[in-house]
Amino acid sequence: MSLTDTPRAPFVEIDSWALKSNWRTLAMLAPDARTAAAVKADGYGLGGVIASKALFGAGCRDFFVAWAEEGAEIREAMPGKNCRIFVLQGLDGHAARLCRSQRLLPILSTPEDVELWTRGGQPEDGGLPGVAGLQLETGMHRLGLTDLQSRKAAELSRQGKLDLALVMSHLAAADEPGSGLADEQLDRFRKLANRFPFVARSLANSAAILRGPQFHFDLTRPGICLYGGQTALHPGGALRPVARLVGHVLQVADVKRGEHVGYGEVVRLKRPARIATVGLGYADGYPRSAFGDGVDGQRTAPAVHVAGHRAPIVGRISMDMSMVDISGLPDGAVRPGSEVEFFGPNIPIDDVAAHAGTIAYELLTGIGSRVRRAWI
Repeated sequence: MSLTDTPRAPFVEIDSWALKSNWRTLAMLAPDARTAAAVKADGYGLGGVIASKALFGAGCRDFFVAWAEEGAEIREAMPGKNCRIFVLQGLDGHAARLCRSQRLLPILSTPEDVELWTRGGQPEDGGLPGVAGLQLETGMHRLGLTDLQSRKAAELSRQGKLDLALVMSHLAAADEPGSGLADEQLDRFRKLANRFPFVARSLANSAAILRGPQFHFDLTRPGICLYGGQTALHPGGALRPVARLVGHVLQVADVKRGEHVGYGEVVRLKRPARIATVGLGYADGYPRSAFGDGVDGQRTAPAVHVAGHRAPIVGRISMDMSMVDISGLPDGAVRPGSEVEFFGPNIPIDDVAAHAGTIAYELLTGIGSRVRRAWI
């Protein structure tokens, strides 16, 4: 196929081998614990069902979603698969019924959650409550039972009114090396979890897995590292990029010194430049805040990868397009139809996130619906 026949719409290439490899790497770092996978937010924007199937093939048997509807979709896509799907939030009456019918395990985080779940035993179950997990508040103050509330839950558990498969909490700053909050939360979690002596425990997200075995307990819950974010946290470099966001060149033009590029007159070229216009913009998930203020300007521009070279973005990101300075590339190396990698193996997603003042999570989950997902 010639470049003139190449489809110009953006796509994200998703490496299923890298996803499975990352899960196995994280599992090997916590050999005494089961390793789950966070597949919420539609598998961090890449496809929750396909990601779950790939991870099941790698050996994963525990999955975490945010909403019961997400869990039901995954359960229905993997009928007969021996796996547990935990639902992290949103236990209302509808969610409770969905959890029971689809064999999902809700994580109970409030007294209202506990009350709703414990009074919902079905006659076919002998009136017994369904199996659930429990979230404990240890210092993030987002969701979780307090000290007193957890005492009451422990009493319900001892009375057989609350059947628990897991107690968990969530770390607020595990990826910040200088913070002591993770260790404080670890101590609080141990104390609260001791009230549930025969229940499995879970505390570690991606970053906490790398902090050491004291955080691993019985089940780890990696998320962003599975999908290629925060790969620099692994000292051996075994974690791999998973998603490659690609647009195509629409036009190549020579622009004179002193001319403006892009919206808002924020970029005025200080030298002649060859500018490639690429068909990918903020509607596709590449943040508008990631821009350079011009060729030889003061604001550092994020780079893209095109024709085997890195090249800087110039000017503001448009809804559907971005401009790239390809002046330093060989003549003819870039032409309409050429692929441009915005993040992936050659452009770390965390570098792009830093330029945009955000995090890799937001870049992945923000990939637009019109961007084709291509699993390889």
